[in-house]
Amino acid sequence: MTTRLASPSQMPPVPNREDIGATWTYLQAGITRIMIDLEQGIDMQMYMGVYTHLECLVNDSRLHTEEALLAYYIKEWSRYTVAAKYIHHLFRYLNRHWVKREIDEGKKHVYDVYTLHLVQWRKVLFERVSNKVMDAVLKLVEKQRNGETIEHSQIKRVVDSFVSLGLDEADPARATLDVYRFSFERPFLAATQEFYQAESKQFVAENSVVEYMKKAEARLDEEEERVKKYLHQDIAMNLKRVLHVALIADHSLLLREEFQVLLDNDREEDMARMYKLLSRIPDGLEPLRTRFENHVRKAGLAAIQKVQSSEGDKLEPKVYVDALLEVHSQYQLLVKNAFDDEPEFTRSLDNACREFVNRNEVCKSSSNKSPELLAKYTDVLLRKSSASIEEADLERTLSQIMTVFKYIEDKDVFQKFYSRMLARRLVHSNSSSDDAETSMISKLKEACGFEYTNKLQRMFQDMQISKDLNKEFRDHLNSVGSSNAVDSTFSILGTGFWPLVPPSTNFHPPTEIASEIERFVRFYKHKHDGRKLTWLWHLCKGEIRTGYCKSSKTPFTFQVSIYQMAILLLFNEGDTYTYEDMLSATQLSSEVLDQALAVILKAKVLLIADGAGEKAGPGKTFKLNYDFKSKKIRVNLNLGGIKEAKQEEVETNKTIEEDRKLVLQSAIVRIMKARKKMKHTQLVSETIAQIRTRFVPKVGDIKKCIEILLDKEYLERLDDDDLGYLA
Repeated sequence: MTTRLASPSQMPPVPNREDIGATWTYLQAGITRIMIDLEQGIDMQMYMGVYTHLECLVNDSRLHTEEALLAYYIKEWSRYTVAAKYIHHLFRYLNRHWVKREIDEGKKHVYDVYTLHLVQWRKVLFERVSNKVMDAVLKLVEKQRNGETIEHSQIKRVVDSFVSLGLDEADPARATLDVYRFSFERPFLAATQEFYQAESKQFVAENSVVEYMKKAEARLDEEEERVKKYLHQDIAMNLKRVLHVALIADHSLLLREEFQVLLDNDREEDMARMYKLLSRIPDGLEPLRTRFENHVRKAGLAAIQKVQSSEGDKLEPKVYVDALLEVHSQYQLLVKNAFDDEPEFTRSLDNACREFVNRNEVCKSSSNKSPELLAKYTDVLLRKSSASIEEADLERTLSQIMTVFKYIEDKDVFQKFYSRMLARRLVHSNSSSDDAETSMISKLKEACGFEYTNKLQRMFQDMQISKDLNKEFRDHLNSVGSSNAVDSTFSILGTGFWPLVPPSTNFHPPTEIASEIERFVRFYKHKHDGRKLTWLWHLCKGEIRTGYCKSSKTPFTFQVSIYQMAILLLFNEGDTYTYEDMLSATQLSSEVLDQALAVILKAKVLLIADGAGEKAGPGKTFKLNYDFKSKKIRVNLNLGGIKEAKQEEVETNKTIEEDRKLVLQSAIVRIMKARKKMKHTQLVSETIAQIRTRFVPKVGDIKKCIEILLDKEYLERLDDDDLGYLA
C-alpha cells in the first residue's frame, strides 16, 4: 500500500510532537516539496517517496535508448542525488543519534539518509537499467574509436555514478569499487579487446608491419587519453593489459620477424618504435636482444675480415682497432637512440663485441693478436711523431682504446706488450707527453685495479728519480772540477719493475765514453753502496758529430745506437777496419755487429773496400766514406727497430705463457689455503672465476698446474676426488 503525498501547496499544519503518525505525514510532505522544487514540471506521481518513485524511473527509462537513455539517466541521477543531499541534511539529527546508535550496535541494513538513497537507487533502478546504460556507453565509445565526435562528459558522469554506488553493506562507512568494476570495467574491457582484435587483424592483413606499429602506437595513445578524460583511473592497468595483448602480443611473432629487416636496413626510428611496443609485454624484447647480438657479432667479424683481406700480413694496428671501434660505435649509438640505453641491450652489445674482438679472422693465427695490436696502437698514439695530435683528441682516442680494452679477454697480454712499449718510450724519452702517459695508466688502473698498473707507475717513479740523480751527478762533477767530455744521461731502472732483460752479447764501450761511465759508477756506488748495476747496452743511444765530409760545409750529426757509436768511433784512429778488428774492439757477437753495420752500410756512411758486396761479414774491410751525402743534417742510423720488435714480440709471447703458469699456481694455492679441502672440479671452477679478469684460463692448463703443486707437495690427494692443502 502506498501513501499519496500532499502537494507543496497543501502542507499539513505542524503536528503535535506526541502524534507520530501526524509527524510522519508532515515529513513526507516536506520531502516531497524538496523533490518537486528541485525539478519543476514533473508530474507529482513520480514523487511517492524514496521507494516508490524509483519504480517510475525504471519504467520511464525503458522508453529511452542509447544516447537518449544516457541523457535521461544522467539527468535523473543528478536530480536524485541533489535531493538526497538536501534530505540528508534535513535528517541530520536522526543521522547523528538514532542511525549512529543503530550502526554502532551492529544493526544490519541501517544507513544514514543519503546512503539509504544510494542503496535504493542501486536496488530498484540500477540493477534493472545498468546493462542498457552500459550498452549505450560502449556504442558511444565505439563511435569515438571510429573517428566520430562524441559528448564524452556523459560517459564521465555515468562512470562517476557507478563509482558512487560502490557501498559496502557490511560497513556503510567504507566505499568500494565493486559495482564499478563489475558493471562498467568488466564489459568495457571485453568490448575493447573484441574491437582491437578485429581491427588489428584486418589492418595487418592490408598494411606493412611498420604501418601497423604506427597504428598501434596511435591507438595506445588514444586509450591513454581516454582514461584521462572520462574513465576512472582504476581501469588504467587492466586496460593496458588488454590493449597490449590485442595490439602487441597477438602480433609479436610478426613484429620480431620484421626486426631483422629493420636491422639490415638501419631503420633506427622503426626499431625504436618496435622496442617501445614490445617492451610493454612480458619477455617481449628477449628475442630482439638475441637477434641484435647475433647481428652485431656478424657485423664485427665481417668488418675484421674486410680489413684483413685488404691489408694482409701488413695489417696496421690503427686500421684494426678503428674497424673494431667503428662497429662498436655504430651499434652503441643504436642502443642509445632506438633501445633507450636499456641494460639488457647493452649486455647483448657487450657480448657481441667480446666475441668479435677476441675470436675473429686476425685472431686465428694467435689468440693474443687483439691485445697485442691494441697495445701497439696505444704505443703509436703515445709516441712522439711528426703527425702531432691535439691533447683533447688524444684523450678522446685513449678513451676509445679503453672501450676496446674492456672487451679484451686476455688483459695480461695487453699488459705485457704495453709495459714493454712504455719502457722503451720512457728510456728513449719518446713519449708524446707525461700527462698522456699518466692519463692512460689511470684509465687502466680504474679498469683493472692497482695491482695491474703498479709496475707501470713504478717505472714513472724511476724516471723521475733518475732525473734528480743526473742533476746530482752534474753538480758532483762541477764540484770536483771534472770536465764534461761527453754529454751523458743515465737512467736507473728497478729490476723488479721494468720488463727488460740484459743484452745477449758482450760489449766493450768506446774509450770516449768509458771514462764517463766509470765516473758515474763511482758516484752511484758511493751514494748506494751494495747495489749492482747491470748495463742495458742494447737500449743505449747517442749522437756523434762528423767533421770529415768533403761535400758538406755543415757537419752532419748521426743518431746512433751505442753499438753503432762504438763502430764509428773506431774511425777516429784509422780510415779502414776489418770485420775481425771490429769484433775484437767492440766484443760484440757477430749477429749484433751485423745488425749494427747493416744500416750504416745502407746509408753509405761506411763502404766495403774493393766493392766486395754490400753485406757485412768475415773477411771484409770497411772504409770511411768521405763523400757521404744527405739531404738531412741530422741522420738517423738507429733503425734496427723492426727486427728487434719481432724478436721482442716472440719473447713477450713466451713470457706470457710462463707467467700464466705462475699466476694459476698462485691462485690455486690461495684458494686451497682458504678452503683447506676441495673437490677437484670445484677447484678448477673457482680458479677460472678468480683468473678470468686477467685472462681466460684453459682447463687443461689448470689441471697441469694442480699436478705441479701436487709434486711440489703444496697439495695432496684425498678420498673421493678431494684435494687437501698442505701448509
